[in-house]
Amino acid sequence: METSQGLTRPDRKTIEKNRRIHMKALYSKLLSLLPTPSSQEGIAVTLADRLNEAINYIKGMQEMLERMQKRKRQLTGSAGTASDVAAASRSPKIDVQDLRSGLRVIVVSSPCDHHLFFCEVVRVLEAEGVDIITASYAVVGDRAFHTIQSLVITCLIIQK
Repeated sequence: METSQGLTRPDRKTIEKNRRIHMKALYSKLLSLLPTPSSQEGIAVTLADRLNEAINYIKGMQEMLERMQKRKRQLTGSAGTASDVAAASRSPKIDVQDLRSGLRVIVVSSPCDHHLFFCEVVRVLEAEGVDIITASYAVVGDRAFHTIQSLVITCLIIQK
C-alpha cells in the first residue's frame, strides 16, 4: 500500500506475522526463566498449562519473598531503649535479595559469633524450601560477611 507521500505501509498479513514472531520470542524467553519440572519431562504440555505454571511460580516466589521479608523484619525488629540500641548495633544485619531463579542472602555479623548466625540463616532457608548453591564468608576488621546464593525449590513453594 502506498500513502500520499509515496511511503509504503506493511499490509495486515505482514503485521500479524511480525506480531506472532514477537509473541513466540517473548514466550520462549518466559519459558527459559522458569525451572523445568522434572515430573513432566518428555510430556507435551499445552501453552495454557505452561502459562499457568508460570503464574503459579511467580505467585509462589512473591509469597516466599513476603514471608522472608516478614521474617527479616521480625529478626531485625526495632530497638527501644539505649541498651537495646547498643545490642542492635552488635546484632547481625541480614539482606535478602530476590534473584529471578533464587535468593542472595548477605549476613553481616561480629566475627566472634558469625558461625552461629550463619548456621541459623542456613536452617531458616532450608526450612523455607531453598536449595543453597554456594556460601562464602570473609572477616574484615570487626565484621564477618557471609554471602549465600540459593535456588528456590519450586514444588515446595507452590504447595505451601
